[in-house]
Order: sequence, then C-alpha cells, then structure tokens
Amino acid sequence: MNKVIFILIHLGCLLMIWSGVSPIAIFACIAMYLLRMFAITAGYHRLFSHRTYKTSRAFQFLLAVVGASSAQKGPIWWAASHRHHHQHSDTEEDVHSPGIHGIWWAHMGWVLSKDFDKADLRLVRDLASFPELRLIERFHYVPPLTLLFGSYLLGMFVSHVFPQLGTSPLQMLVWGALMSTVLLYHGTFAINSLAHVLGRKRFATGDDSRNSFLLALITLGEGWHNNHHRYPGSERQGFYWWEIDITHYVLKFLSIFGVVWDLREPPQKIYAEAVNIVE
Repeated sequence: MNKVIFILIHLGCLLMIWSGVSPIAIFACIAMYLLRMFAITAGYHRLFSHRTYKTSRAFQFLLAVVGASSAQKGPIWWAASHRHHHQHSDTEEDVHSPGIHGIWWAHMGWVLSKDFDKADLRLVRDLASFPELRLIERFHYVPPLTLLFGSYLLGMFVSHVFPQLGTSPLQMLVWGALMSTVLLYHGTFAINSLAHVLGRKRFATGDDSRNSFLLALITLGEGWHNNHHRYPGSERQGFYWWEIDITHYVLKFLSIFGVVWDLREPPQKIYAEAVNIVE
C-alpha cells in the first residue's frame, strides 16, 4: 500500500472543517462503510481467501471491484497475505502478529511496509486463474479513484436537485469517500491487531485469536476470530445463534435467490471442542 496515499486519505478527512456535515453526508459515510466492509468480509476474506462458498464469476467480479474500492489493494494480494497469516498465525513468520511484532505493526505498520507490496502467487494460484481478477489486481487503484470522483459528482447532483438537504460536493467527497475509507481501514485492521489481543477464546487454536462481540459488530461478523481460526473453512464465523454475523445473514439471504450457494459450516465435531472455554 502506498504510504503517501494512505497518509493523504487520513489528512483529507480534515477537510470536514471546511465542508461541514449534514445528515445525508453521514448517511453516505455509513452506507459506503457497510457496503465495502461487506465486500471485504464476504469477498476478499470468505470467498477469495478461504473459498467458503460458491458464486458466479459475475458476482465474484462485483465483490472484487467493490472490495478494491476500499483502497486495500487487489483481491489476489489480500488473499495471499491472509493465507500466509493462517499458515503462520502468531509465529515469527506471521507478518502481523501483535504478540510478536507489536500492536502498531500488526494494525497497519506491515501494510505500509514495502516488504509486503507483492503477493506470493504460489498461495493464490486458484485466484490467478481468473483474468478478470488479475485485471483488478493490476489496476486496483481505479475503483477507489472512481469512488472519489463519483462522490464529488454525487454531491454536485444532490446539492443542485435537493438543496434543502444542505450538502455540497466537497462534503460528499469528505464523508462518502475519505472518512468512510479511513473508518474501513481501521475496522479491517482491528482484526489483525485487536482480535488477537482482546476478547475470549472458545477453542484452543494454538494462536492468540479471540472472539469479540464489539469487533464482530464493527466488521459485520469478523470479530468471531477464534471461531474462524479454529475452522477457517466455514463461511459462517458466528458459530452460535447469539454470535451476530451480519455478513453470514446477507449471504444466506442471497442464497435464497441463487446468487451464492454451497455455504460451508463447521462440522459437529468442532462444536464438541467448545465444551471448555479457554480464557
């Protein structure tokens, strides 16, 4: 990830001092956060990284494009980095273990390091076989730029047609694109850092992964991280009904219409291991 661009996106949020805020701008920020968080967790993570369900190439492409608009690089790089994490979780080889490398490095230091700019294609041969995914990988900067300019144009349209809403092009750019992206950054990064520090362990996984209700809410279900590390092949990460997993609910809804199918769940033997909860 380009360090300069990352810093500029954060600094760009200071434009709110001049743009102000309005209800429609807050709505745009929340909507763009939720839409892209879903693309990250349902697409980049559960589909591309772990292949926990099946879908059409068209919907796969849509998830990849929306996910790329989060400015977290392409799906191939993201999945390769994540698969490497699972192979070496909380060991010296894990590039973002907070217990070994520290919270700051696990949260975003490794992302900004040039040492991890390129994906290990040996880990993602299945994804590299799709030319459309390779195209997004090559031009991963196009979706976030499209979001940036699209937000500004949307602000122009809304301020002209609905002046009573009190928004402006700059305001929509700041809240709909920049602020939502910064929130998305740190919501996603919190799983790499805080989900290995805060919460409880249901399964003895041999690493520091933990379950956190708060992180699950922020990330649409990714906070059930100890569950996920015990059985990463499950699309569902909230293994129990009381573990809120919004991404799972949306995918189950989409499965009714055949958009996705073959959603994998943990086998009963996994549940049997959860009799003794490990702190």
